[in-house]
Amino acid sequence: MSTNSAPDEGSPWPKKTDRTRSRALKREAVMTMAVRFFNEKGFHATSLDDVAKALNVTKPTIYHYFRNKDEILFECVVQGLHSIADAAGRVEAQGGTGLERLKSLAYMYAICMTQDFCICISRTADHELSPASRARFRALKREIDQTMRQVIRDGIADGTIAPESERMISFTLAGALNWIARWFDPEGPMSREEVAQSVVSILMNGVAAEAGRGTPVRAPESS
Repeated sequence: MSTNSAPDEGSPWPKKTDRTRSRALKREAVMTMAVRFFNEKGFHATSLDDVAKALNVTKPTIYHYFRNKDEILFECVVQGLHSIADAAGRVEAQGGTGLERLKSLAYMYAICMTQDFCICISRTADHELSPASRARFRALKREIDQTMRQVIRDGIADGTIAPESERMISFTLAGALNWIARWFDPEGPMSREEVAQSVVSILMNGVAAEAGRGTPVRAPESS
């Protein structure tokens, strides 16, 4: 029998691509369940037994996909940070004045902070991560901060943002937007989009140059 023959379509063993896809989906399922527990109970109060029981699997099954609870937490906050970074990339591709881009960035940031993985960022203290994970976590946060500061600098340069300290503007915006994760209630009277619109309008009226105050918030176009 030739070793170069095509794979038997009737083989009970999945192809490598199928195994890889299945593993990725199962890792995602563990993270999705774990992040809900982290957000509701806190990292230290959550056990992998809780997660395993909710997924209807054994605890050793989880160790097939993650080394420990610390790694799951890190991957959850990284996924949240990547969603904010992706939103920032879409805003930059959209173009516009500094103020228009800052409004769009703040809006998408606010939306992210109503979702589980970004909520986990707000509720995770640096010391809960291992030293190596903490360093990467801080580096990703700095990248987002630098992106926001660049948009602010552009807005100050084009006259659409008031000439205040870019550092203070960035810290103020990030602090207010991050805090949404602490109080947003998906069952509350306002949708996440309404909350984002309202919060960003309030914040932007504080940083806009006089001529730009009161202009509507515009979400970035879908990629």
